[in-house]
Amino acid sequence: MNPHEQLTALAGLLDGAAAATLRITAIVLMAWLAVSVTRRLIRGFHGRLTARMEDREAIQRAETLARALRYATTVVVCALAGMLILAELGVSVAPLLGAAGVAGVAIGFGAQSLVKDYFAGLSLLLEDQVRQGDVVRLGQHAGVVEEVTLRYVRLRDYDGHVHFVPNGSIDSVVSMGRHFAFAVVDIGVAYGVNLDDAIQTMQAVATQLIADPEHAPRIAGDFEIAGVDQWANSAIVIRARFKVAPLQQWTVRRAYLKRLKEAFDAKGIEIPFPHVTVVPKADMVGLGLAQALAGAAASTAAPPGAQR
Repeated sequence: MNPHEQLTALAGLLDGAAAATLRITAIVLMAWLAVSVTRRLIRGFHGRLTARMEDREAIQRAETLARALRYATTVVVCALAGMLILAELGVSVAPLLGAAGVAGVAIGFGAQSLVKDYFAGLSLLLEDQVRQGDVVRLGQHAGVVEEVTLRYVRLRDYDGHVHFVPNGSIDSVVSMGRHFAFAVVDIGVAYGVNLDDAIQTMQAVATQLIADPEHAPRIAGDFEIAGVDQWANSAIVIRARFKVAPLQQWTVRRAYLKRLKEAFDAKGIEIPFPHVTVVPKADMVGLGLAQALAGAAASTAAPPGAQR
């Protein structure tokens, strides 16, 4: 091959490489543009949809679905862009897809938990079991839902600890703020207390709390007194509850217990607490000796025939 032909071949290779580079750059730019446009469209649709909603729970569900949809579209666009780039580099995509199918079966057996997580996460989203902002208990974990993905649910508990719970390990979901909640209070009073007076005081304090402008928006129903719930070791337990707005049960319960303590103190209603009697060891020895002497004296003074 003469120098002229070599230069021509080199120029052709450079032109082909330059054209492939331009096409790959165009693919990357189009993928980036597609991701940006789809994300903006989803965000805009979500904004218009939530603007017409007044239900807080519906807004949370729309936010959760929007986040999952943005994630799914990003994955799909990136996968398509990757296959197009491989085709431009001269890599045949068809064998790769066939190998991916075979490898997918093998990986599926080794990554069953991962596949289970994705299917369980899809079910959680479609069935509206978990929403961002809810307070839930997932098995042994509980806290505020910060993020819901197809892979896991991220919770933050009261201590600030973050829990990543795989969706495949969730066998039950306990939502503490769906539609409404109950602030349940178990009030223990001493056995010598008049129960009618205690119940009347509990009702009066509840009426004051419901009338308080600060707490009235949190309470969604009347105060219900179930009655005497149990006879404990040192107290009679009276159970009652408030129907409250979602996630307000802890605030209402704390406010009620504080006011009830003050009312019980004002009326002299005793709140029982454990008592411990301490007897010194020397006193116990002396007490045992005195009891033994008293028993011997009683046996001596007993009439004949009284003992067997």
